[in-house]
Amino acid sequence: MSPHTTTSTSLPTALPTADGPTPDGPAADPVSADPVSGTGPGVEDEALPTLPDTLVARARTLSGAVRRRCADLARIESPSGDAERLDALAEELSAGYRATGAEVRRERGAAGDHLLLNWRGQHEDLPHLLFVGHHDTVWPAGILADWPVTEHDGVLSGPGVLDMKGGLALLEGAFALLADLGLRPYHSVRVVVTSDEEVGSPDGRRVVERQLPGAAAVLGLEPPHEDGRLKTARRGVSRVRLTVTGHEAHAGSHPEDGTSAVDELVDQLVAVRDQLGHQPGTELNTGRIRGGTRANVVAGQAEAELGLRFATPEAQRSTLDSLAHLTALRPGALITTEVLSSRPAWPERSGGNALLHHVRSLAAALGQQLDGAPAGGAGDTNLAGARGLPTLDGLGAVGAGPHARDEHIELDQLAPRIALLAGLLAVPLPRLRPRSGAAPEAVRRRS
Repeated sequence: MSPHTTTSTSLPTALPTADGPTPDGPAADPVSADPVSGTGPGVEDEALPTLPDTLVARARTLSGAVRRRCADLARIESPSGDAERLDALAEELSAGYRATGAEVRRERGAAGDHLLLNWRGQHEDLPHLLFVGHHDTVWPAGILADWPVTEHDGVLSGPGVLDMKGGLALLEGAFALLADLGLRPYHSVRVVVTSDEEVGSPDGRRVVERQLPGAAAVLGLEPPHEDGRLKTARRGVSRVRLTVTGHEAHAGSHPEDGTSAVDELVDQLVAVRDQLGHQPGTELNTGRIRGGTRANVVAGQAEAELGLRFATPEAQRSTLDSLAHLTALRPGALITTEVLSSRPAWPERSGGNALLHHVRSLAAALGQQLDGAPAGGAGDTNLAGARGLPTLDGLGAVGAGPHARDEHIELDQLAPRIALLAGLLAVPLPRLRPRSGAAPEAVRRRS
């Protein structure tokens, strides 16, 4: 598909009417609980006995359109770094979200535009709800030629369907559901869709971080664990490039005149691996090495790209500090360290998880069983979780195989996820942080 080609596949906002409250009835103000203190009736309150049934029924009706939307989005290839293709997909996403009532702004990025979306809430004085997602994928342009998007045996497979075209389609479907009911979200909602998440959000990070102040909660649209559990913590991750400069010489006639950058790099990598092997909470993957020119030339240049994962902020700080102070092991060599991208560790918090409890309770009201667990990967939710903001990830499509040729989503899980997301948008958040904490000013005024 040409990078300029887009499709008109935005979701319908007028669905067949299901039994339940009408926009003029009780559902117009779905929950009368105090959104700050958490007191008062909840989603299962007797005054609103049909709201969960309405969300479930309409989500089932909408799931076919969301399935098609996900497939169409996956057919618009969007590899990280390909600004032309990413911007074509951003244009298509903008049209779809705008049809559900979003105010859309595009933020120029170093390798493709990021999207900033906003929906006005019923209670504009309350802190906003923030969703984060991305529209870049790990798959190169042209991958669809030998791996097309296909549907079979209850799954939709293809490059990017799980990570994370599915999550983007689901959120669009949830807003379409609310629009059909004549509802606005309870809180104002902001969504950031970055164009470089798969390479560590080196530019998108600033866009996400600007939306964090004042957020009541941050929700990620990454896929959940394979069993459907949400992600309650994530390891930190950093991409680091080690570059070694040596001195070229003839490898046969005058090897003593040269300093091998390749030998220096190999020795440094062995030393780094040994050091990190004794440091708890740190994992190292040497993802790429290159250097030298010919077998009969002492190599003058060499570099390696390292992928590092950290269980704690302390391990991350210590490791990056050690790498920043590497010294050459042989005369005539120079080694430099460059952090290409970095996300802070988001550790699991002690004392319970009020946001997970809220989502789990809402899921139960919708007939779903849901739980959470820490995850090994990293994402843009790390930026919020590391700051102590109430954060959950994994609200995207359920499936398996991200970054692999068996990537797929489970189609029978689309409707439950649409209903859950619509419920999260429609009802107020309870108090998620202690009164003594550094709550946003709007929360303090309302307390």
